[in-house]
Amino acid sequence: MIRLGEFNSRSCDGISRRAFVQAGAALPLTAALSGDQIAKAAANARAKSVMFIWLWGAPSHIDTFDPKPDAPLDFRGPFGTIPTTIPGVRFSELIPKLAARTDKYALIRSNITHDGGHPGAGTYGYTGSREGRGVTIQPSWGSIVARHHGATAGLPPYVMLSRGIPRDVAKFVDGYGGGDWGKGYDPFLIQCDGVGKVDIPALKLVDGITPDRIAHRRLLQDQLDKIKRKVTANSFELWDKKSKQAFTLLTNKKAVESLDLTRETVKTREDYGQTSFGQSLLLARRLVEAEVPFVNVSWSEYVEAYSPNTDFGWDTHVNNFDLLPNRHCPILDRALSALLDDMDARGLLDSTLVVCMGEFGRTPRINKRASRDHWAQNYFSIWAGAGVKPGRVIGASDAKAEKPVTRPIEPTGVGVTMLDCLGIDSIERAKLNVLSEGEFIHELF
Repeated sequence: MIRLGEFNSRSCDGISRRAFVQAGAALPLTAALSGDQIAKAAANARAKSVMFIWLWGAPSHIDTFDPKPDAPLDFRGPFGTIPTTIPGVRFSELIPKLAARTDKYALIRSNITHDGGHPGAGTYGYTGSREGRGVTIQPSWGSIVARHHGATAGLPPYVMLSRGIPRDVAKFVDGYGGGDWGKGYDPFLIQCDGVGKVDIPALKLVDGITPDRIAHRRLLQDQLDKIKRKVTANSFELWDKKSKQAFTLLTNKKAVESLDLTRETVKTREDYGQTSFGQSLLLARRLVEAEVPFVNVSWSEYVEAYSPNTDFGWDTHVNNFDLLPNRHCPILDRALSALLDDMDARGLLDSTLVVCMGEFGRTPRINKRASRDHWAQNYFSIWAGAGVKPGRVIGASDAKAEKPVTRPIEPTGVGVTMLDCLGIDSIERAKLNVLSEGEFIHELF
C-alpha cells in the first residue's frame, strides 16, 4: 500500500514539499534510501555529524542562561548575573566560562514543549512526537540518521554516551531509539566514567571479550585473533545486531582508537574535567572526528538530582540552590566550554552541529521547598557549528521567564534543523515517513 498526501515539514529553503510517501504495513522497511540518494544528501549537508547533548532532568533556565535580575525575589533567586561577550546580554554568575564564550555559539531562549513529565517530554524531545498519541513510537533523531546513512565498517552511525537509557525511577524514555522501526535502529550504548574508562555493554554479549581490553591494544588483538578463528558465518548470524556491531567495531583499528581516551594529552583530559559528563564530551569529540554522524551525550541515566538509585540529573525539585552552584553548573560550565574551545581549535565546528538542551525548563517561581519544579512553557538551547552564526541570542522570554514573547521553538523544529543540517531535508524525511511537522530554525543561520 502506498498513499500520497501532504508533508508539512519545512526545510531551510522554507518550502512545504508535497513529496509525502507513506509506506504501509506490508512494506515496513522499504524507505531505505539508495546510495545515490544518500550521496546527494551528503553533498547538500551543512554538517557531517551532529552532537546532541542532553541535559536530562531539565536545568533551570532562570538560574543559568536566562536570568531575570529585575524580577521579584521569589522568581529571580539568590544568584547574581554577569556580562557575556554579547552587549547587554547577561548570564547567571554560575556559568562564567560559557558567558565568556558566547562568540562560539548561539543561544535560544524561547524553546517550549507540550509535556510536563520527564518520560513524555523526553520522547517528545528525541522524536518530535508525543507519547500516547497513536499506537506507534516514532524513531529518534539518531535512529533516523542511522537508517538514512546506513551501517559502516567501523563505528555505528548512532552512538549514545550515557550510563544507561534515559529514564526516571519508574519508566524509560520510549523515544530514545528506533521505536516501531525495531531495536536494530536503537543507539549503540557506550559508557564513560570520570577517569575516562570506557565500557560497552554490548561487548558482554561477545564471548571472550571484556571492555577493559579496549585500553590494551595488544591483549585485545590477541583475543580478537582467537575469536576470529572461532567465529563462522553460521555462528555470526546467531548474534543479535548489537553483538555484531560490537564485534565489527573491535575488528576496526580506527574505531578502537577513537574510543581510547589515553591518546589524549593529560591537559586536554583535565580541561574537560574528571567527571563522567566531561570525559563523555571528550569521547564525543573523538567520535565526530571519526565521522560518526549522530552522537548523543546524555548527562545522566536518571533524571533525579537527589534521590536513591540515581546519578544526579537536573531534576532539582529540592536543593536547587545547593546543587547548581556546587555541582551541576561548574561541571557543565567547564566541560562544555572545553568542548567548544577544543572543537574550534581543531576546525571541527565547520563540519559538526553541536546542540545542548534539556527536555524542559523549571518553574520561574520558587517552590515551597526553596527549589524549582517542571516548566514546559519556556527553556533554552545552545547551538554551535555547521554554519550557525555565533554571538547571538534568538528569541526572548517575558519579564519572569515564564513564556516566550517571540516565536516559540518546539522540539519538531529542533529535529528538523538537526536533520536538515545532515542533508536529511523534507524530501528525504518524506521518503522515510518521519517528522512530517516542524519548521527549520532559520534564525540560527
